[in-house]
Amino acid sequence: MKVSVSRKAHFNAAHRLYCPDWTDEQNDAVFGKCNNPNFHGHNYELVVSVTGTVNPKTGYVIDMKVLKDIIKDEVEEPFDHKNLNLDVPEFSELNPTAENIVVVIWNKIRKRIDSAMALEVVLYETPRNFVTYKGE
Repeated sequence: MKVSVSRKAHFNAAHRLYCPDWTDEQNDAVFGKCNNPNFHGHNYELVVSVTGTVNPKTGYVIDMKVLKDIIKDEVEEPFDHKNLNLDVPEFSELNPTAENIVVVIWNKIRKRIDSAMALEVVLYETPRNFVTYKGE
């Protein structure tokens, strides 16, 4: 039997959406307020779900303490209260859109989760705007 277990987390971060090879007018037209040269911030909410077979001895798919620590190490510590464009190496040349952020987070967590388990990450940029990545 396959079961999904999920853990919520959050981090606060600033970013600016822009393409450095575009004109200011092009960036403003595509990214609007999100192109603010002084950056802007979000209170990101995150849901990490791991799906796998329940271990008959432990009764766990994954120990939630282990999942909590992975999220802390791979997401909260490197991203929280950071400027994604300036402080997070993954975004030095990658536009920190919600879509790109969720893929980066998924890749960071994936390397720490047993490959036999499926991984899904849902990232809320605002309560109404969110993205989902399952590694596909």
